[in-house]
Amino acid sequence: MPPRRHRSRHDLALVAAVALLASACVRGGDGSPSLASPSSAPSTAAALPAIGHIWVIVLENESYDAIEDSQVAPFLSGLIAQGGLATAYSGVGRPSQPNYLALFSGSTQGVTDDASHDIDAPNLGDQLEAAGRTWGEYAENVPPDCFAGETASGGRDGVGEYARKHAPAISFDSIRSDPARCANIHDLAGFEPGAVDYALIVPNLCHDMHDCSIPDGDAWLSGLVPRITSSAAFRDGGLLVVTFDESDPHAQGDARVATILVSPDVVAGSRSTIAHDHYSLLRTIQDAWGLDCLAESCRANTLAEFFAGS
Repeated sequence: MPPRRHRSRHDLALVAAVALLASACVRGGDGSPSLASPSSAPSTAAALPAIGHIWVIVLENESYDAIEDSQVAPFLSGLIAQGGLATAYSGVGRPSQPNYLALFSGSTQGVTDDASHDIDAPNLGDQLEAAGRTWGEYAENVPPDCFAGETASGGRDGVGEYARKHAPAISFDSIRSDPARCANIHDLAGFEPGAVDYALIVPNLCHDMHDCSIPDGDAWLSGLVPRITSSAAFRDGGLLVVTFDESDPHAQGDARVATILVSPDVVAGSRSTIAHDHYSLLRTIQDAWGLDCLAESCRANTLAEFFAGS
C-alpha cells in the first residue's frame, strides 16, 4: 500500500478556499465567506476516506474564542494542534436541546426548549442499524433500563448530574419504546473505545462545562480522550470529533463553536474557514458510511476538506 500523502497547512487552506468559492457560486456567486451556508452546499463524499469508528463528544455553551488557543484549556489546545479545527462552525439553535436533536436526526424537530419531548422521526440510530453498523450513546450518570426522566445523579459514574436535554436518543419513540434498542444508551462506565462503530459521548453537567468551568471540562477530557486516541480502533482510521452544542449566550451574536477533528487521516494543525454546522457533522458521518441524508443534512456540506491530504 502506498504511503499516505499529507498536504501542508497552506495546501489545505487552498483546498478550503476553492471549496468555499464553489459553494458561493451555488448561492449566487457573491463569494463572501460571511454568507456561506452549509445547507446550500452539495456533499463531497468522494473526498472522505474509509472511517472505521467515529466518536463525537459534545460539550456546552462556550464560544469559539473562549476555546481557540485557550490558556485555561491546555488539553484542548493540544488536541487542536494534533488535529484540525473548523473555524466557521456554528450551532443550529438555542437553547441546548435543538442542537443535540439536529446532530442525531438532521432536524431540531420543531423543539425550541429543553423540556422532554417524545419524537416520532427517523434518526441516525435507525440508519446505522439498517446498515448493519453499531452505535451507542454514552451519557455520564444516566440510569439504566431506558431511563426517560429529565435528570438523574450518581450511579456508576460517581458524582455528577445527567440531563436528558443533552442526550438525544431517548427522545425518539422508536428507540425509547424498544428495550433492545434503548439498551444502546449507556452510562460512561460502560464505555469502551472500539465497542461500537459510532459513539456519542455526553458528559455530565459539570464535565461538559455547563455548570463548571472550562478547566474542569478540559481536565475531564484529558482523562477520557487518550483512551480513544491510543486505541487500535482509532489508529485504524478512526475519527474523533469534539464540538460544543452552542456558543456562549453572551457571545455578542457570534454563533461559532470550536469543533476539532482528530484522526490519522487529518493533517495536524490544519484549519478550515468553510462554513459548517451540526448538520455538516451529521452529513459527514452519513456520507462516510454510505447512509442516506436526513432532513436538513440533505442540504449540508461535509467536513471533507480536513481529509484532503489523506
